[in-house]
Amino acid sequence: MKIYCVGGAIRDELLGLPIQDRDWVVVGACPEDLIREGYRPVGKDFPVFLHPKTQEEYALARTERKTAPGYGGFVFHTDPSVRLEDDLIRRDLTINAMARGDDGVLVDPYGGQQDLAARIFRHVSPAFAEDPVRILRLARFAARFADFRLAQETLALMQVMVENGEVDALVPERVWQELARGLMEARPSRMVEVLRECGALDRILPEVHRLFGVPQPPAHHPEVDCGAHVLLTLDYAAATGQPLEVRFACLLHDLGKGTTPADVLPHHYGHEENSALLAVEVCARLKCPADCRDLALMVAREHGVVHQALELRPKTMLKLIERCDGLRRPERFASLLAACECDARGRTGLEARPYPQRARLEQALAAVRGVDAGAVARSVADKARIPDAIHLARLQALKNCFGAED
Repeated sequence: MKIYCVGGAIRDELLGLPIQDRDWVVVGACPEDLIREGYRPVGKDFPVFLHPKTQEEYALARTERKTAPGYGGFVFHTDPSVRLEDDLIRRDLTINAMARGDDGVLVDPYGGQQDLAARIFRHVSPAFAEDPVRILRLARFAARFADFRLAQETLALMQVMVENGEVDALVPERVWQELARGLMEARPSRMVEVLRECGALDRILPEVHRLFGVPQPPAHHPEVDCGAHVLLTLDYAAATGQPLEVRFACLLHDLGKGTTPADVLPHHYGHEENSALLAVEVCARLKCPADCRDLALMVAREHGVVHQALELRPKTMLKLIERCDGLRRPERFASLLAACECDARGRTGLEARPYPQRARLEQALAAVRGVDAGAVARSVADKARIPDAIHLARLQALKNCFGAED
């Protein structure tokens, strides 16, 4: 029995990156051998065991055979005769198909070290085409390793997979899982670019795909292209360390621009309402978490109003805060403002332009939250008038804050 550390841990070690977790492959053993050593079986689809002390996962070396469309249609085979090279050849990319044994010797039968040096994503074998999740994984890796490029033969294979309908067999939960992880990488725009390049974006997120090639007024958007703007917005969100819900909202905030009639381009009058409607459809299809869904819809619907914050009257600001439930959910209102700032700065050459709208609305929310609703309620004799009295007190607080007359 021989044990090898494999996959991402070896890749990251060679790149000089911190190792997040380690995967292990056991060669020349059967399940009973590991159980006798105290390993605990946990695998459902194929034999995986937890180490009795470290709780790290150890998998028996295996081969796979495709039996049905999608990512779940596989039959796995394990026995002591399966070689390490047989296991590695079924992996996705050459940079993930390396191993290191107890003796410290690197096992690299498929050129992973060479592709690491050349910064290339290259599939190990034609078996790559049997699992459509690998398209999503590769796109996610592109967001993490932004200076890597796709080998032409790998891109061609991914395009064939899309044409053959493999991507259509993906379940929403898996799509969301990979998209969410990619959005949290350093350059999420690269994930979108790779998905678009191979044709998968049109299948997974057609609403985003439609944005590319749609123009905007260059006076406001020097990058002009709506799709390019979304990518810039995403990368600004990543550069400023925004959480997942903000990055997802940035991805969906302008979907309505993809449906603007050609005769009014490059303008997009009232696109916010259409963006919100399309965001509803995307969130339902992906089955994304409620916090991501709620913020995405709010940003799509409200970002135009937020951008006008310096011109808003107190009454309009109060309506915005109430509409967004800012009094009960100030943290989500803060995320709305963060996403809107990413939108404003996600424009070529305007990344450093001040965005005072955020500070103004933060000040407005603080003023409104500073009203003691309980004290106002106690001061009103007619209980039916309490809601109106509280509303007027909050409005007056905004007027006092900004020295404005409504």
